[in-house]
Amino acid sequence: MFEETGKKSYKLQPIHPDMVYGSVVVSKFINHVMRQGKKDIAKKIVYDAFKVIKEKTKKEPLAIFEDAIENVSPTMEVRSKRVGGATYQVPMKVNKKRSMSLAMRWIVSTAKSKKGKAMSVKLSEELINASNNEGEAVKKKETMHKMAKANKAFAYLAK
Repeated sequence: MFEETGKKSYKLQPIHPDMVYGSVVVSKFINHVMRQGKKDIAKKIVYDAFKVIKEKTKKEPLAIFEDAIENVSPTMEVRSKRVGGATYQVPMKVNKKRSMSLAMRWIVSTAKSKKGKAMSVKLSEELINASNNEGEAVKKKETMHKMAKANKAFAYLAK
């Protein structure tokens, strides 16, 4: 399976489902949490966060995780486009793959930005907040949508 991206094509590496939940999405999330190739540590952080979610909410952590990803995933974003001598912020739709990747990145970055607690606790709090449509990651999505709405006048410049 090759994807065309401009000049070069590349082969996508298959991502295997994680061992505990059997989900490819959780496996991708573990990869987003991972730092400097230390996957075992990232797995421990994510699974501990899921345990904390189960204790706090008494619900299935995978369902809360999926709700969080869905609530944080943006549908529109602005991209810079140069026309003549001016650069415009052009609103564009976000494809599903990029949308999920952005959501995971935002959740992990907002959890990392908090201080004073273990990463698994911070991550669980952010996932619970995101599943309830609250928290910093959801605010990032709303900000992105507001920017896209504000620049709706330049939508005709989209490809």
